[in-house]
Order: sequence, then structure tokens, then C-alpha cells
Amino acid sequence: MKTNVTEQSGRKLNVLLWVLQVLLAMLFMFAGVMKFVMPVEEMTKQIALPGWFLHFIGAAEILGAIGLVLPGILRIRTGLAPLAAAALAVIMIGATAVNLKIGQRGAAVTTVVVGLLLVFVAYNRRRMAPHTQLSPGTSL
Repeated sequence: MKTNVTEQSGRKLNVLLWVLQVLLAMLFMFAGVMKFVMPVEEMTKQIALPGWFLHFIGAAEILGAIGLVLPGILRIRTGLAPLAAAALAVIMIGATAVNLKIGQRGAAVTTVVVGLLLVFVAYNRRRMAPHTQLSPGTSL
């Protein structure tokens, strides 16, 4: 009985993590692509950051979005998903600092919440991911 309950709660956590990962991936894919679509002059109206830095952050957001979902979908290198979530959480720390510096407290709260969701995903995916990669043909 206890194993069944544990198994069921593990499935629910897995579904929750997948929902969060997909939603966060969509958010970061959108944010990253926008950093390449919008003119640099438009992006730097509120905070003076170099265009190359904004493009770097955009590329990191796109790669992080891919890293949140692709390893799990392909079931290859699943340990990269928590790493992608942790890296995006670091970006959110920077975004929070920038938002506080320019006086946008509401945006800072949003970036903190997104960062906490990323930490939740990173922690739980790290716990659920296999610690060793088995080579083909190897059994436990």
C-alpha cells in the first residue's frame, strides 16, 4: 500500500514538473526570441545595457528553454534539465536585481516567483534524474 501511494505521488510530481517545465520553456523561448526581434534601442530605453549583452541573455534564455524540455522528451542526458533550470534561475537573480535597480518592484516580484519555480524544478528533477547513465546493453 505504501509503495502504491509513493508511486502515485511520484507520478503527480512528475506531471506537475512537466507542466512547469513546458510553461517556463514557453516563457523563456518568448523572452529570448524577443531579445533578437526587438530593436536594441527599444530594449535599452529603461535600462542601459549593451546590445551584445541583451543578445547573450536572449541566447541563454533560448538554450535554457530547450534544455528544460528536450532532454526529457528525448530521454537523453536527462540530467541537463535541472542544470538548465538552475542556469535560468541565475538569470532570474540578475533580472530581479535589474528590476529593483530601475524601481520596478512588481516586475521584481514576478522574476522572483519565476526564479523560485525554476529552483523547484531544478531540485526535484535532480532528485528524479538517474545519477548514472548506463551504456546500451547494460542492466541493473
